[in-house]
Amino acid sequence: MKARIDVRKAEPGAMKAMLGLEQYVRSSGLEESLLDLVRMRASQLNGCAYCIDMHSKDARARGETEQRLYELDAWRETPFYSEREQAALAWTEAVTLIAAGHAPDPVFEEVRKQFSEAELVKLTLAIVAINGWNRLGIAFRAVPGEYRPVGAKQQG
Repeated sequence: MKARIDVRKAEPGAMKAMLGLEQYVRSSGLEESLLDLVRMRASQLNGCAYCIDMHSKDARARGETEQRLYELDAWRETPFYSEREQAALAWTEAVTLIAAGHAPDPVFEEVRKQFSEAELVKLTLAIVAINGWNRLGIAFRAVPGEYRPVGAKQQG
């Protein structure tokens, strides 16, 4: 597999804009572990191999369990996620697959029980950000496998 375009080289301003949104999300105060799950789930739904690779490695580096990562695709069928995480995952699916259900009221009401209005805006921007990254990764064929989390040891 070969990348079509390296966005960083082709248009640094585009990357700067995306990184600005990402910086906002990272400084939002939402739990990093929750953001890892959201990023992974949206990337699974979109089929972005590069982002699944990246975010699974980041989550593991932050201490996420293999079990929770493996079961993420079937999160509704497991006892491994908190009510807050479940609400965030349901909202992630609703926003990522927006054309399928237009973020239905029952999903919104559940997520509102777990998140303040400000947190819900931040969570939604996190979902918007990962969906944007997924679209860049898929459209330009970002190649998975070589990403290393900050501080990870290189294999060799």
